Amino acid sequence: MHSTTYARIVRASGLYDLFITAPFATPWTFALLHGHLSAVNEAMGGAPLPAFGPLHVLFACLMGSVVLLWSVLRILDPQVRFGRYDGAGRFAFTLWMAWTLAQTGMPILWLLIVPEFAWGVVQWLPLRRDRNDAAAPAGAMLGV
Repeated sequence: MHSTTYARIVRASGLYDLFITAPFATPWTFALLHGHLSAVNEAMGGAPLPAFGPLHVLFACLMGSVVLLWSVLRILDPQVRFGRYDGAGRFAFTLWMAWTLAQTGMPILWLLIVPEFAWGVVQWLPLRRDRNDAAAPAGAMLGV
């Protein structure tokens, strides 16, 4: 894959994250989202999501805020290095979501696991050297 295509992928993953995680950024938007997620989980054959107390909401909002800022960075500056780090993070997120799925059986997690893993894979695909990148050291293509 060429670096220009890769930059578009990094930017698209940032836009995806912006859309998915924005509702996690404040206690008020998270309260609305929690109800919708619970309804979707029930529609998929699962149980309602457990109620969240203030401490749970705090951690959801902290995660939402950090991912929101990380999303904006990748949208505005879609570097290879950022895509590689994001891909690694997505594999970690996928692992924790799969662990939670194994513990709870909540079907809604599949709606997060599949795209999370896919974004991780696509951001770890090898890059082709562009003609003007011929003098770049090998590590530069990895973005490290």
